Amino acid sequence: MITILTATYNRYSTLPRLLKSLLEQSSKEFEWVVIDDGSSDETQNFIEELKKKDLGFTLTAVRQSNAGKHAAINSGVAAAKTNWIFIVDSDDALVSDAVETINTSIATATDKTVGLCYRKAYFSGELLGNELSTVEQSFVSTPTEAGKLFKGDLAYIFRTDVMSAFPFPIFKNEKFVPELYIWNKLGDAGDIIFFTRKIIYLCDYLEDGYSRNFSRHLRANPKGFFTYYWSQFLREKTVYYKLKNLIRSVQCLLYMLLGRPR
Repeated sequence: MITILTATYNRYSTLPRLLKSLLEQSSKEFEWVVIDDGSSDETQNFIEELKKKDLGFTLTAVRQSNAGKHAAINSGVAAAKTNWIFIVDSDDALVSDAVETINTSIATATDKTVGLCYRKAYFSGELLGNELSTVEQSFVSTPTEAGKLFKGDLAYIFRTDVMSAFPFPIFKNEKFVPELYIWNKLGDAGDIIFFTRKIIYLCDYLEDGYSRNFSRHLRANPKGFFTYYWSQFLREKTVYYKLKNLIRSVQCLLYMLLGRPR
């Protein structure tokens, strides 16, 4: 049994696609926790209508003032009622056996296992990142090192108790902290098993999404990004990656000291 956690903000147009993929799951051994991060579109009405229906799984919905995805994830972790959390964005979807695949892996996880990680693909079916056909089908690694190998976004599932122990930091007047900052902390707490071939998650990158608007988010959230980049500077082992993260850290410091250009 897992919690699918969706933090959403003004994604009324894409939520039905995600819902459809949840309804089509081969296993309904999950709950869906939706955190509406202060949407101003029809998201709340959509959720209220869903509450009236028999979906075949439990729906828990929480509405909060707009505080950013990281704060919504914190709220979702607090609302989760299962032992594992799978974060699925509101503009994405799952393949039909995603929940079944995850629950099968959870059944064989050890006490040291704090996370599972699978592949993402575009809605077209094209794999995100590198194909790793010559690498074993699963292995234990850290989010930082695995990111260098896969070179593409990944679908993480984490133990609820460990996520509760490492909430995202909240900075006044900022609304974003890179997820890898917390994923690395979770990896420090135990093993994360990475599955090299199995795709469970479908996505695209919208024009107003975080991935396509990196520079604007960096300027608007320098404390959050500095926290991440400085942590990465300390974590990395090679001069190249240390220098890369040091430069970004200095950039964030300048935004903090000189103000945040929009």
